[in-house]
Amino acid sequence: MFVDSHCHLDRLHLEAYHGDLDAALQAAREQGVQHFLTVCVDLEDVPVLLAITAKHQDVSMSVGVHPSDVEPTVPVTVAQLCDLAQHPKVIAIGETGLDYYYHPEQAQQQQQSFINHILASNHTEKPLIVHTRDARADTIALLRDYKAQQGVLHCFTEDWDTAKAALDLGFYISLSGIVSFANAKELKEVAKKLPVDRLLIETDSPYLAPVPYRGKKNEPKYVPAVAQAIADIKGLSLAELAAMTTRNFEQLFGVSV
Repeated sequence: MFVDSHCHLDRLHLEAYHGDLDAALQAAREQGVQHFLTVCVDLEDVPVLLAITAKHQDVSMSVGVHPSDVEPTVPVTVAQLCDLAQHPKVIAIGETGLDYYYHPEQAQQQQQSFINHILASNHTEKPLIVHTRDARADTIALLRDYKAQQGVLHCFTEDWDTAKAALDLGFYISLSGIVSFANAKELKEVAKKLPVDRLLIETDSPYLAPVPYRGKKNEPKYVPAVAQAIADIKGLSLAELAAMTTRNFEQLFGVSV
């Protein structure tokens, strides 16, 4: 059985299900997906995500502001995040982090938002979900400097040195469908080295559909394809990989799947 440790259920493309999210989730369950963590990227989305989690016992959520959605003048506060995180369905803080690819001019604002998320994670004792792109050194430095206690680098696409630095901080690494791409040679090498007790799997849907669905809109029912790609790289059976990553999810997020 599988866990989709990072998806965006409020942003799925549901044309194939006639707009019915329930049907999309059921399609995933039929493929063995037994839990979904729907990840917040903007606090305006919180009410929608809360409504989804209220309807589905097997859906949890996070609260946070994606670095690309950081407000230039009014960053999210630690108090805001801590207050929202009190809801029992909220099991994580994020997604947060740094992304200098599109908005390098907002580096300072992104860093302050990231710091506030780290502090909120430490205060609430809920894991941090970290996005990093073109910001390897700063991401690790802030996690270290502000003593981030627990979390995951999601949709990991960085090098082994970055993965090792995150692992040394006690963080987990989550791999998405990118690891199944033919041109993801460096990432496949990282996947080989990752300890199985610190590994998670995700779709990051509706983005980054894995092979053999590449080019389609991604959705949680494709989790097994991500898992199969990683299992093949690590020389494990699909059942072994599923059991290990589910156990890791439970360990990190304190959820019984």
